[in-house]
Amino acid sequence: MRPVEEQGYVVVAVNTATVDYVRCAAMLVESLKTQHPDARVCLITDQPITDPVFDYVHTLPVVSDNAYANDAAVFQLTPFRETIKLEADMLIASPVSHWWDLFRHRDVVISTGCRNWHDDVSTVRHYRQVFDQNHLPDVYNAITYWRLSKTAKEFFDLTRDIFANWDQFRTLIKFSPDQPDTDLVYAMAAQIMGPEHVTLPGSPTIVHMKRHHAATQTNNWTQELVWEVNPLRIQTVAQWGVFHYHVKDWQP
Repeated sequence: MRPVEEQGYVVVAVNTATVDYVRCAAMLVESLKTQHPDARVCLITDQPITDPVFDYVHTLPVVSDNAYANDAAVFQLTPFRETIKLEADMLIASPVSHWWDLFRHRDVVISTGCRNWHDDVSTVRHYRQVFDQNHLPDVYNAITYWRLSKTAKEFFDLTRDIFANWDQFRTLIKFSPDQPDTDLVYAMAAQIMGPEHVTLPGSPTIVHMKRHHAATQTNNWTQELVWEVNPLRIQTVAQWGVFHYHVKDWQP
């Protein structure tokens, strides 16, 4: 797609039988526009959406059986020359406009590592065993930047190829799952292209609220930890940057 604006954010949200990802995307964009009222956002989805919080709504040409594979269409569907892709189930807790200048050191930047709600770098590897066993880069697609470029096209062509031909690509790694998620596909593409070309030291990271990162007894941190919004705090600790709340039905 020919870009119609210089820069903006893209969110992929396809509802499932149990999760209203479009609602999550709307919450994300509202939090983003609280910090940056002029931010431009494109929702990529599978259905007509008229929510005015989205500046653009682009429809997926094909909806994959593997929901993660819908991500492969973002390069073709973004209306922006420079794009930051955000996962739907997140909130923006502080200004992020400085990202643009930082990311421009690369054609593609995938965030690496994550933080816990104490703002410490998480050392939890429970969810990254396949990454560690295969020495893959510790990337998180939740924050991904690219600009229209040969490198970005090569990267997203490769991710689409991995999703489409998983039976072949899975033979390249040990302990491969039956269906890959986006983080694993991005990690394999990054490894093939060279992590130094698609990651950036010191790039922004997400606060991850999965059980082991949050150090909770159950998967639902919202029922164990005290939280408040405006500003977003967990156990009185102020959150900043991108907060990946993970509990999809959370109503902040």
